[in-house]
Amino acid sequence: MPLHPHVIPILDALNANMAAIPQVPVEQIGLLRQGPMAPPPEQPTPVARVEDRAIPGPAGDLIVRIYWPEASGPRPLVVFFHGGGFVLCSLDTHDELGRGLCREAEAVVVSVDYRLAPENPYPAAADDCYAALVWAVANAESLGADPARVAVAGDSAGGNLAAVTALRARDLGGPALRHQCLIYPVTDSRCDTPSFAENADGYFLSADGMRWFWSHYLQDGGRGDEAYASPLRAPDLSGLPPTLVITAEYDPLRDEGERYAAALAAAGVATELRRYDGMIHGFVSLAALLEDGGHALALASRHLREALA
Repeated sequence: MPLHPHVIPILDALNANMAAIPQVPVEQIGLLRQGPMAPPPEQPTPVARVEDRAIPGPAGDLIVRIYWPEASGPRPLVVFFHGGGFVLCSLDTHDELGRGLCREAEAVVVSVDYRLAPENPYPAAADDCYAALVWAVANAESLGADPARVAVAGDSAGGNLAAVTALRARDLGGPALRHQCLIYPVTDSRCDTPSFAENADGYFLSADGMRWFWSHYLQDGGRGDEAYASPLRAPDLSGLPPTLVITAEYDPLRDEGERYAAALAAAGVATELRRYDGMIHGFVSLAALLEDGGHALALASRHLREALA
């Protein structure tokens, strides 16, 4: 279908911001992380409590932001990884997503401030995310969460990290997961699907922009086909938790997300794929402006509630 009419008025500003990113010198990338990904709401989504904590990480303290729902009693636990191409964004840029998942899924949400590239290339972010999952489950009871009802979730590069964390948990005999929620996930460093050509420019995330993100994350390009970098390249996807994959029609990442959903299903994993026609990459973070963003957040939350019931 055509680009949704509500997307069109905001695209010029989004495209201008994205076009400028690959031109920024490496030493100034840190400045890009200070701005919001989307216009903040007038009032943050209310939750019972929010707290930042330092937890042990593979390379020192790791900061997590914990959101508690209003509901009492042991709640489900969702470990969330923000997007940003492995290079940008933060707990603050994805605060609304963390709040929304907490409130609508009625879960304790642990959002992870993993190390970013290029200062910390692959596999630093993946190592941090797995360590955060292990910590969250080990400390679930003190958080008021149920260690037997755990899911991972993430958007874009965070969707990659959620998928990779689920793979590592399976491979290493780590925490048992009941669900993974992957919102327009990055799954393949090759960047060669038809949607990369169809949506190369003009829809916020560009093909060249995604390749720029990968170049900073991998640095050693020879590792791009490793399963913990490109989960679509994993030789075996069996034994992973039930999965929801959300994609957007006008997104270079559309096809690799949908191919990952198909590969999961072929491996016997209960998988639901939902493509939002007329939408662009990042639309869930634009829920204040785009109705479909709110719908996708509600869908993700419903899947989490049902999987973690």
